[in-house]
Amino acid sequence: HYLNVTAPDVEEMYKRAECAKEIGSRIIMSDYLTLGWAAHQSLSKWCRDNGMLLHVHRAMHGVIDRNPKHGINFRVLAKLLRLMGGDHLHSGTVVGKLEGDREATLGWIDLMRDRYVKEDRSRGIFFDQDWGQMPG
Repeated sequence: HYLNVTAPDVEEMYKRAECAKEIGSRIIMSDYLTLGWAAHQSLSKWCRDNGMLLHVHRAMHGVIDRNPKHGINFRVLAKLLRLMGGDHLHSGTVVGKLEGDREATLGWIDLMRDRYVKEDRSRGIFFDQDWGQMPG
């Protein structure tokens, strides 16, 4: 189990993260979309400074990425997350409540993990992407 440190403000987020660390947790979780991108990036830096891993949940993503006529595709959200930092992402599955297209889901996973991602339009990757020294 990961302790979710998502909070209404960064002061409370840090209190929750410190509490998790004090009780011996090695991994904490945040809902990066509800937390906000700046706060999530701050939490990612805190984790690096404190030897903790950060599991990232994508609560609320359906409001943003499910409608094909508007919103932000999850591929874009995954790229932003890689830039902000996180050790692993709850990417969803190809069946069940968090159902997603199999190839698209595998494409998100590649974007989060691989240093170099080759064009693969079936997975929603429209051009080769070299993440350089950005760890996955």
